[in-house]
Amino acid sequence: MHKNSRIFLAGHNGMLGRALHRSLLKKGYKKIITIRKKNLDLREEQKVEKFFIKQKIDYVIIAAAKVGGIYANDTFPADFITDNLRIQNNLIRLSNEFNIKKLIFIASCCIYPKECPQPMKEEDLLTGRLEPSNEGYALAKISGIKMCQSFYKQYGLKSFCPMPINLYGPNDNFHPMNSHIIPGLINRIHKSKIENKKTTTLWGTGLPKREFMHVDDCADAILYANNFINDGSLINIGPGKELTTLQTAKQISRAIGFNGKIILDPTKLDGTMRKKANSSKLKKLGWKPKIKFEDGLRDTYSWYLKNVKN
Repeated sequence: MHKNSRIFLAGHNGMLGRALHRSLLKKGYKKIITIRKKNLDLREEQKVEKFFIKQKIDYVIIAAAKVGGIYANDTFPADFITDNLRIQNNLIRLSNEFNIKKLIFIASCCIYPKECPQPMKEEDLLTGRLEPSNEGYALAKISGIKMCQSFYKQYGLKSFCPMPINLYGPNDNFHPMNSHIIPGLINRIHKSKIENKKTTTLWGTGLPKREFMHVDDCADAILYANNFINDGSLINIGPGKELTTLQTAKQISRAIGFNGKIILDPTKLDGTMRKKANSSKLKKLGWKPKIKFEDGLRDTYSWYLKNVKN
C-alpha cells in the first residue's frame, strides 16, 4: 500500500480496528477512511455500495465482525453466522466490483477444528469438526476465506487472510457475560479486589491452554505480512507461547494486585482444550512480537481503570 492510498478500514471502532488505525497512522498512512456503524450498517448491501461509489477506495481492511466470548457465541449462534456473512459478503463482492487493489480479510484461529493437531497449521483448516460453541462464527469466517480465494482465482482480486490468536488490550469488551477470557477476568478480578472479597471465580476447569497476543502486536504483524501475500492465503498471527486459563487468571491477579483465592467453576464450558497456532510462516517472514504478556496486562488494566465504569 502506498502512503497516499485511500484505505477503507471497516470496523475501526473495534479493538483490533483501533489498533490497526493507530498502526497505519504511525506508519505514515494518512488517507484512512472510517465510518461509524450508526452511519453505515455494513449488513445493508445497497448502502455499502453507495459508500464505495462515493469514497473511491484503493484498499479494504475487513476488521468489522460480530464477535464475542464463549457464552455469547453459544447463546446467539444465528446472529453470529448471519451478521458476519452479510458483512463480509458485501465487502468482498464490492471490493471486486470496484476493482479494489487489495483487501485484507481478518479471520481467527478459533475457526480451526476442535480436535486440531497442535500447534495448528494453516493447512489444518476444514480438516475436522468445529467447536460447537462457536460454530456459527467459524462457518461465517471460513466462508469469507473461501470467498477471498475464489475471487482471486476467478477474477484476480488480491487478498490476504490473517488468522489472529486470542487478542487482548485497550478497547476490549469487558462485559461480564459476553467478553473473552482476559477482559472478562480483568473485570471480575478487579471487582473482587475493590469489594475486598477473599475469592474470585474462574469459569471452567482451569485446564484449557491459550495463546494471548496484545492487539498492537497483532496489528503490526498483519500490516507487515500484508506485504508478502496476495492470493487469499492464510497466515497465523500468534506469539508462540501458551498458558492455561488458571495460569492466566493468576497473572491477571498479579497485574491487578488481587491476593485472594481463585475458585474454579467446572459447571461452565471449557471450550476447546488447546489452541496454539503454528506461526512459523510469520516468523520466516521476519516478524516477531514486541510486547511482553506482563507488560500487556498492565497496559490493558490501566486502560480499563480509565475507561470502564464500575
